[in-house]
Amino acid sequence: MRRISHYSTYTFLVLALMLSCSSGGDGDGISVTPTPTPTPTPPPVTVPAPSSAALSLPENNKVCETGTDVSDTLSTVLFQWAAATNATVYDLRITNTDTQGISVVNNIDGTERSVTLEKGMPYSWQVISKATGTNETAQSPTWKFYLAGDGVENYAPFPTELVSPASGATVSVSEDGKISLSWSGEDPDGDALTYTVYMDQVDGLQEPVASSITETSLEVSAEKDTVYYWRVKSSDGENSAFSQIYAFRTDS
Repeated sequence: MRRISHYSTYTFLVLALMLSCSSGGDGDGISVTPTPTPTPTPPPVTVPAPSSAALSLPENNKVCETGTDVSDTLSTVLFQWAAATNATVYDLRITNTDTQGISVVNNIDGTERSVTLEKGMPYSWQVISKATGTNETAQSPTWKFYLAGDGVENYAPFPTELVSPASGATVSVSEDGKISLSWSGEDPDGDALTYTVYMDQVDGLQEPVASSITETSLEVSAEKDTVYYWRVKSSDGENSAFSQIYAFRTDS
């Protein structure tokens, strides 16, 4: 039998020891790096929507707002409102209801603003509340006033407000081929008003369907599945004012 030398035995033991020392704690010789815990993402901050502003000045339906004279034809009017909850800035929107011209003052950081306007004209106004961090807004009610003109003794009526049909509405035609129109009118001097009603399929500017009526509603003939345009003129006997033109469709 072949004898193993002491040198061979020694070499075997050294190799075995080296192999055992090179092994990792998990037995496979591979070092494992622990996965880091991700940092949680904070939830988005929700900005509350603003509330609508309460209007203060000029007073609603004021007949003779004088403002501060700038010239024979212009006056400066002070607009005021109460602060709205969560609002940071406001837009002031003023409409000349005779010409339908609109003036807008954006991003007012207080609750008042003076604006120069043409004398002897009817106006409506409202305030839009806005808040930083959200696109949501809130609109105040719309108020009206008449800015006094030099030497004016009788003011024209406020433009008639069309109530029904609303712009873009679809209206049912009755069995006898009728629909109902309704509106509201107001005169700053308290004069009695009469109305002229226009309704056509062209533009609302054609011949009237009724004149010199004192009621604020009217039944008119209409065809099915047709687009109509309508407006109303109010008159106090000396002056008059037109409403906006609304379009509506009758059902089929």
